[in-house]
Amino acid sequence: MNRARMIVWTALLVGATVSISAAQAFSQESALDRRVQAFIDSHRRSWRAMNVPVSDGQALYDVIVRNGYTRALEIGTSTGHSGIWIAWALSKTGGKLITIEIDEGRYREALHNFEEAGLSQYIDARLADAHELVRTLLGPFDFVFLDADKDWYRQYFLDVYPKVEVGGCFTAHNVSDRGGRGARGTAGFVAELQATPNLETAFVRGGGGLSVSYKRAPS
Repeated sequence: MNRARMIVWTALLVGATVSISAAQAFSQESALDRRVQAFIDSHRRSWRAMNVPVSDGQALYDVIVRNGYTRALEIGTSTGHSGIWIAWALSKTGGKLITIEIDEGRYREALHNFEEAGLSQYIDARLADAHELVRTLLGPFDFVFLDADKDWYRQYFLDVYPKVEVGGCFTAHNVSDRGGRGARGTAGFVAELQATPNLETAFVRGGGGLSVSYKRAPS
């Protein structure tokens, strides 16, 4: 029994009324899941151009879905792998992603990938210099993913963090708290995370290395 029929059958058993439009919504959701998963599977070995590995994409997806985030910002689209995971999660929460890429070739390829994966309606992709655009975005955001020029990480954080809601999450790629290759160019950023009041940060090892920071209310 497929997921849509199982939900309808369960509702009938408890005496609920399930409309045709609701059943269609379940079917459409399932169809989108299959389309995205098929796209990810078929491109699993083809991502290049500084995209995240699958394990990190899954981690971003899990953070968004678990917390119900709906207003996401990505700095550094590349050709769209991380954006696909983020937008897939946002399709579950009713949210939308703003993603920024400076390279036109990568931007155009990302647009194609978003369309092929069936996620374009959840993504506002912008061809721009994030150094400038990020400062002008109004927010607020409840989820941020940073994967751009490493020596600018600290400045991106300073520009965006005031626009992150309490309870929101700021994540960054290719970051480590142990120094070495994973922390190349990001030491100042890591120090800023650790010095920021009411910010709880964990570091996910494996994959490309992620920092995951939650903004808490002042005590």
